[in-house]
Amino acid sequence: MVASSQEYRSSLESAARQGGWAVALRGILAVILGVIALRSPGAAAGAFIVVFAIYAFADGLLDFILAAQLGRAGQRWGWYVFEGIASTAVGLVALAYPAVTLLAVVLLVAIRAIAVGIFELAGAFSWEIESRWLIGITGLLSIVLGVLLLASPTAGGLALLWTIGVYAIVFGAMLFALGLRMLSVERHEEQLHRAA
Repeated sequence: MVASSQEYRSSLESAARQGGWAVALRGILAVILGVIALRSPGAAAGAFIVVFAIYAFADGLLDFILAAQLGRAGQRWGWYVFEGIASTAVGLVALAYPAVTLLAVVLLVAIRAIAVGIFELAGAFSWEIESRWLIGITGLLSIVLGVLLLASPTAGGLALLWTIGVYAIVFGAMLFALGLRMLSVERHEEQLHRAA
């Protein structure tokens, strides 16, 4: 029993050590991504296109699932199906033309934001759910974002990449610090265990 307990503790310590290194490594990778986004917006734009397409597909799938659930419950579901089709179509366009510039991606984001905002505003007035005013505010903000991006797509695209870059650097630094903290706690516990 003592041997299995020591083996168990040893495997937990090993997992904690690996966890600390994994968290620290994730932090380093996030900082590198942030620096690339700030220094080489072109490379970040290519990655952004892929991430945006994946997001659009996931968003469309969730819209279809929600429409099915609402349909089974006897609620209105048409807007969600339309949103799902629009999101999926935007994702397909983004993947079909990967060499497209950041300008085109920003225009896609702007058009999608306006379309989703219109559907959410319409839903806020036609759906009979609690807190529909929140859906209306979300729709209004989506429309405002879309209009601002259409008015100045180059500035909007650059601002979007810089925001992603700064966020990645801050998030990465925090992850790196957490990973180092996990490793130092593990080393401290190891020293206490050896002393005992």
